[in-house]
Amino acid sequence: MTHFKTTVHVDGMTCGHCIAAVTEELESLDGVEEVSVDLNAGGISEVTIDSDRKLKHEAISEAVAEAGYLVVDNRA
Repeated sequence: MTHFKTTVHVDGMTCGHCIAAVTEELESLDGVEEVSVDLNAGGISEVTIDSDRKLKHEAISEAVAEAGYLVVDNRA
């Protein structure tokens, strides 16, 4: 079985509640098996998504937005 690892950068996360909200929304996407967050409180956090299929960037961005945060393209 093929596994995919997708990493996105998310702006605005500050605490464990933020991690839980983003994780819950991303885990609701079809194929997502695990979500891990490297929190950079108040900065750009790195979110890694393990899935059994390739995920569309738009779907990831929408899920993160549903949690109240923003996917950014780089770590500027």
